[in-house]
Amino acid sequence: MFDRNALPKAVTVYEVGPRDGLQNESTVLPTILKAELIRRLVGTGISAIEVASFVRPDLVPALADAEGLLEELGPLLATHRMSALVPNQKGLDRAMKTGLREVAIFASATESFAKANLNNTVAGSLEAFRPVIQQAREAGFRVRGYISMCFGDPWEGKVSSSQVADVAEKLLEYGINELSLGDTIGVATPGDLIDLLDALDARGISRSLLAVHFHDTYGQALSNTLTALVEGITTVDSSIGGLGGCPFAKSATGNLATEDLVWQLHGLGISTGINFDALLETSQWLRDKTGLAVRSKTAIALMDNDGMVDTK
Repeated sequence: MFDRNALPKAVTVYEVGPRDGLQNESTVLPTILKAELIRRLVGTGISAIEVASFVRPDLVPALADAEGLLEELGPLLATHRMSALVPNQKGLDRAMKTGLREVAIFASATESFAKANLNNTVAGSLEAFRPVIQQAREAGFRVRGYISMCFGDPWEGKVSSSQVADVAEKLLEYGINELSLGDTIGVATPGDLIDLLDALDARGISRSLLAVHFHDTYGQALSNTLTALVEGITTVDSSIGGLGGCPFAKSATGNLATEDLVWQLHGLGISTGINFDALLETSQWLRDKTGLAVRSKTAIALMDNDGMVDTK
């Protein structure tokens, strides 16, 4: 029987739409619109937002304006938790010249994706991340770590929990503050998640250090989220409108939609600090102003025929 007493009282919604969401959309938003989206997300009460990525512009053109975007955000960088992805030392060097106080690195649990995304082996990429993490920490940055392909890989199939745990151990040893477990192609089930959490438990990795990052390819993102909550996870990644995918894994569809996540959390009586009506208004603004498709089932259900939000 489902035990509501096992649920956390509060959850941090970690919004990844401005980075992970937009990186795989065919529409490239102007910097001014990205900044407005982030300001609107802040206005909903979302407390953690990944806003940019310091990747090579030719690889991910949608995120080529990182410095300009951060300059546009200005004082918000000092008052809100915002982060940017740094794929290597050059990325960290760029990030350190901005007002950011948090960066993220992106590791892979599988050799195939490490080659496709990082042009390296799993071991080689982890070794390359070591000085980046350590330098960032020494400079006073908080460092978030992602592990992609935690449950399945389009080239290698099902991924063993032990190889994910191996990567997790290394990243935590190098000094990351938080580890997000990514279901990059959306194949995980609640049972797969429990197996992975058990494997991390066996390595002595505290669940207080973990976040979850689900894609909804097989429609399992919300059920996986509920399982994560029961298992003690209190940080969940999501993307406004369900935007996103992965440019290096074509079978990956959109992220768990923030609107759907917050609808579930509030329905369970879990505090998020987010104004749900403001979130829906932001979703509608995103669609109307940018032309991007909103894939959130909750947002779609709460819009009438004129496209106006109706929460009655």
